[in-house]
Amino acid sequence: MKTIDTSKNLHPRNKHNSNYDFKTLIETLPDLKAFVHPNKFGNESVDFANPDAVKALNKALLQHFYKIAYYELPPTNLCPPIPGRADYIHHIADLLAKGINGTLPTGSGIKILDIGTGANVIYPIIGHQEYHWTFVGSEIDKPAIATAKTIIEKNGLSEAISIRQQDNKRNILKGIILPDEKFDCVICNPPFHNSKEEATKGTQRKLKNLGKAIEAKPTLNFGGQNNELWCEGGELAFITNMIYESVHFKTQCKWFTSLVSKKENLKPLFTVLKKVKAEVEIIEMNQGNKTSRILAWKF
Repeated sequence: MKTIDTSKNLHPRNKHNSNYDFKTLIETLPDLKAFVHPNKFGNESVDFANPDAVKALNKALLQHFYKIAYYELPPTNLCPPIPGRADYIHHIADLLAKGINGTLPTGSGIKILDIGTGANVIYPIIGHQEYHWTFVGSEIDKPAIATAKTIIEKNGLSEAISIRQQDNKRNILKGIILPDEKFDCVICNPPFHNSKEEATKGTQRKLKNLGKAIEAKPTLNFGGQNNELWCEGGELAFITNMIYESVHFKTQCKWFTSLVSKKENLKPLFTVLKKVKAEVEIIEMNQGNKTSRILAWKF
């Protein structure tokens, strides 16, 4: 097993390594202006506890950096922070580059499967706009699929990104990967909480860290429905199932990867990966004070 350490900053190719240029972002999306105010340090910022502010910022970032003109999400769906999502994509590019003498993989010939792509379809958008990769996204929620397809179609990305419905909630890869289909990499941002109650407590911690009073029914500042935020057994159960399923597709996928938010979950996951005789790498991502990691394995 190899552990790849990164710096305290975002990935070097990440377009969001410097502070947000709100003047430029407001020029791109004038609606953002209503949400930009000086923070306690006197710097321009948005209230990250306000879902509408986060959505306006995301729309501006996607339009300015990734040429995404249409990006509308229902208030119930996860509105992801763009910089961290871009980091995952850039680290996957580095992972794939190792198999081709360090050359960054670009073009439609690189095919990626995004498990649980959600209504926001964020990883395929960034991956295609940055590297021109082809994506298949899987999703279990029909309304989320409809929203994702609208975003794809209205931005002219239908040839690069397709969405498939997962009909069986017990399956992850089965029913999605077609016979004889090949993928360069599988990516996944799994539901990390065990229950709705745990997800709510996580939101309360976020609000407390942002200096906000905790409501009786807190608003998720990045949104999120049940299937996006929690599942029975949390991320440990989800990734464990994914590992066991990956054995059946080891000749069809070069790499399988997943974000792991809880460090304590790594040890039991290593045990499962050893059992299935997989080669493992850990890519650590440090974003300010937050540390997350990508678990990658192949056969």
